[in-house]
Amino acid sequence: MSVQGFKGKIGEVTIGTGDKAITLGGQNAVAFFETEGEGANTPKIGLEILDVYPEEWIASLQELYKDVAQNTVQWAKFVEEKFNPDFICLRFVGADPNGLNKPVEECAEVAKAVAEAITLPLVIAGTNNHEKDAKLFEKVAAAVDGHNCLFLAATEDNYKAVGAAAGLAYQHKVGAESSVDINLAKQLNVLLGQLGVKNEDVVMNIGCAAAGYGFEYVVSTMDRIRLAALGQNDKTLQAPVITPVAFETWGVKESIAELEDAPEWGSREDRGIAMEVSTAASIITVGSDAVVVRHPKSLETLRNFAGALV
Repeated sequence: MSVQGFKGKIGEVTIGTGDKAITLGGQNAVAFFETEGEGANTPKIGLEILDVYPEEWIASLQELYKDVAQNTVQWAKFVEEKFNPDFICLRFVGADPNGLNKPVEECAEVAKAVAEAITLPLVIAGTNNHEKDAKLFEKVAAAVDGHNCLFLAATEDNYKAVGAAAGLAYQHKVGAESSVDINLAKQLNVLLGQLGVKNEDVVMNIGCAAAGYGFEYVVSTMDRIRLAALGQNDKTLQAPVITPVAFETWGVKESIAELEDAPEWGSREDRGIAMEVSTAASIITVGSDAVVVRHPKSLETLRNFAGALV
């Protein structure tokens, strides 16, 4: 059998502290080609929680979290104890300037309390408002100092502020978010490096789309990034990849259409899980080192899937 050898290797990035810390990356071959490489860490699956009550989530998830979702710390502890994901992703929806516009100081207090209440690694996601996220992450990074969190994400618009706070001042990990383009991903990694953020402190978020919604562009971009990193030994692209699948899949029509509007599609919960699992499984198969999902059933399915492939 012919074996393809690669000169490059994906760097390893560790998130969290203690026994529950996780390490992403480490592979020197394309995903799941064990005969052609070694050293890859198992793909990690995280569950999403919010800093506010999940008003827009499906009824079954609201019911599942009804006793804890009003308190983010209790919610995080519940997720850790009941589902034990590889990590928890705390998403600050409440800080969105177009929503509740919670002050960053309040968010920092919440993040600190969550980080101290759990033993799992913590991934912290913002509002997707780049200006607000720069201010948010600066305060939150200081509040969770010592917990080695991953911040999603630094973008071309705010990488200086996010990189300086998360990656330099408080030694957290920085998510470098680009828009499904190898050149943009490379450029942002270079800019973070010039800022002083170390390669081993960067995890890429190359973008995501739900399956059937331009997802083939995500796959082709992932392929190009991995082949450049491994085959061409391009060190600017040798970072692990995290994909926040939940942020995309629960907003498409197949997931949000009510049963009475599309009875032939079946239950909304089953459709949402199917969309989430199919998207996450696909992106894991082509090389993503970690994914964020929302539904515990998705977590269980993907954990079994990833375990069976390695």
